[in-house]
Amino acid sequence: MSDPDASGGARAANPADGASERESARVPEAPRAAPTARPAVRSPYSDGEWHRLHPLTPLLRGGLTLLVIIGVIVANLRERLVELLFPVFTDLPPGELPPDPVDFLFANNLILIVGGATLALLIVLLVLFRLSWRFHTLRIGDDDVEVRSGVLFRTHRRAPLDRVQGVNLTRPMIARLLGLAKLEVVGAGLDANVKLEYLSGKDADAIRGDILRLASGRRRLAAGQSPESGRSSFARQAAAAVGSGLQGLVDGEDLSDAEPESIVRIPVGRLVASRVLSGSTVFLIALVVGIVVAASLSTLWLLFTVVPMFLAFGAYYVRSVARGLRYSIAPTPDGVRVTFGLFTTVSEIVPPGRVHAIEVRQPLLWRPFGWWTVSVNRLSGRSSTDSSTDQLAAVLPIGTRDDVERVLEILAPALTGGEWTSVFRDGILGPVQDDPYMTTPARARWLRPLSWRRNGVLLTDAALLMRRGWVWRSLSILPLARLQSVGLEQGPLARAFGAATLTGHVIAGTVQTSVGALDRDEAVRMFERTASTTVAAAATDRSHRWAG
Repeated sequence: MSDPDASGGARAANPADGASERESARVPEAPRAAPTARPAVRSPYSDGEWHRLHPLTPLLRGGLTLLVIIGVIVANLRERLVELLFPVFTDLPPGELPPDPVDFLFANNLILIVGGATLALLIVLLVLFRLSWRFHTLRIGDDDVEVRSGVLFRTHRRAPLDRVQGVNLTRPMIARLLGLAKLEVVGAGLDANVKLEYLSGKDADAIRGDILRLASGRRRLAAGQSPESGRSSFARQAAAAVGSGLQGLVDGEDLSDAEPESIVRIPVGRLVASRVLSGSTVFLIALVVGIVVAASLSTLWLLFTVVPMFLAFGAYYVRSVARGLRYSIAPTPDGVRVTFGLFTTVSEIVPPGRVHAIEVRQPLLWRPFGWWTVSVNRLSGRSSTDSSTDQLAAVLPIGTRDDVERVLEILAPALTGGEWTSVFRDGILGPVQDDPYMTTPARARWLRPLSWRRNGVLLTDAALLMRRGWVWRSLSILPLARLQSVGLEQGPLARAFGAATLTGHVIAGTVQTSVGALDRDEAVRMFERTASTTVAAAATDRSHRWAG
């Protein structure tokens, strides 16, 4: 059973339409006000014509990298360079060191020649960078975003706006100092993203808004300033960008278009504690114990592996904590906005209908504190080997139950008030008495010796809920409008005990989308009900064009 529109979204028209009704046992909160629509400010790039990127783009794309490479080569291959450029030094008597190359240049009056050659090389590189910038252009039309680049080998990339899965805005540390940012238009395919790097921070925000408004189904943008009025000399643009970047470091991220601010706040202490109480720490402790035991027996050299191992884990913890700082999540008129990162700030907007699966997960060490994490499956437009794909999957790094509720309300707004009971009381915290989930039968409990009580699946009007795990408790929410197909599997052991595995097929990601050791007859009935309900949900879903 295939989904007629795999690129669509969840049933709700907008993730910011308001909070869903809570379960009856909890005191209901006042509904959150819908985000106030931002003025449709049109960027000077959104006129359907070809435009160049910011003049400082070559510096960030190649200049800094070139300087680092030259510095590394000179620092590590100094003697080799002397032998290559001045072979006379290779005939020195044994034990005599060659003179310093800088002293040699001054002593032989060669400093002007070398300086002139270096200047000529820099001029050539500047010319190449300039040509690369002139041939790197972008165009934003009513139907797609296009980027052309390359001098000798030309590249032309195009992202249809009706297939846009999101727009990410990234500010690396050096780019922030220069007041620049890069946009990544997430496409609906493997390696389908279109990158716009680099733009001034103001232009990047305006362009992102234009792309999302066009992707929403709105065919017109506001009248914008002419490209000529938005352009100035190279020096003025560079000075304005650097001034804006320095001011941005002082003021922090501008989230004025979020309503009204982040719905979740993560204390620094909780963030650090969650990283310490993780599976990586358990693995590190076990590894250290194993190394110490082995070293105490005979192999003392193993102790030398502890220091680099601690350095590697320390870097991992610092990077993980830094990524969670400045975290925010909020509904906006164009979707759910997630921002994170201390040094490199990433701000992504996931439009309505682009979330294909949601998972609420709780490791064993977090259970006494009532902490959870939320991740999603969505099209990232990147290759499967890109490590940043998993980083973008976590929309809530660490949070309490109230935090999880707020996040799910904007990620899965199609869930009704009655279904929230199935999500929280019966799903995340369950099982409870009169459990509505279809669980593992008594004859197959040995297939799930620890988790047979929690192992279960439930079909609602809006989603397929999959509950699993005892050590790592999790609940997967698969919106029916996004479900591409449903499968039923049965291995030889499961067949002998009348059990089967139900799988929901969605966009690949970190969310688990299958539950095993279910009663075979009940799984068949669940398979048939899910198939028919999914077709009906996909036929009536219009959330992928949320502006009509």
